Amino acid sequence: QVQLTESGGGMVQAGGSLRLSCAAAGRNFEALAMGWFRQAPGKAREFVGDINWKGDSTAYTDSVKGRFTISRDNAKSMLYLQMNSLEPEDSAIYYCAGCVAYCESSNNYKIWGQGTQVTVSS
Repeated sequence: QVQLTESGGGMVQAGGSLRLSCAAAGRNFEALAMGWFRQAPGKAREFVGDINWKGDSTAYTDSVKGRFTISRDNAKSMLYLQMNSLEPEDSAIYYCAGCVAYCESSNNYKIWGQGTQVTVSS
């Protein structure tokens, strides 16, 4: 069993940067693909990006490509989301999540953290 805890959220001005962290406690973190999702009030959960178990392959939704970077450190059981050039539309609760198999579908991310709030002011 793996438990996930996000941190690093806060309030920043448009154009600023923020790095989110996700700490994994428990076994088998290195076996999981890991993803970042976000949800704004009144909107559906949105896939942001993910990274494979080895950390050598990433994918991002179009709206964050070139601005966000996902990385992981399996030795430390940590996942990161570096966010640059932040925009007000990036404001949301950000969640990290883990996936065991068939991770091309976001529905298969079954292990979730509690989320961290990101607010970007104009």
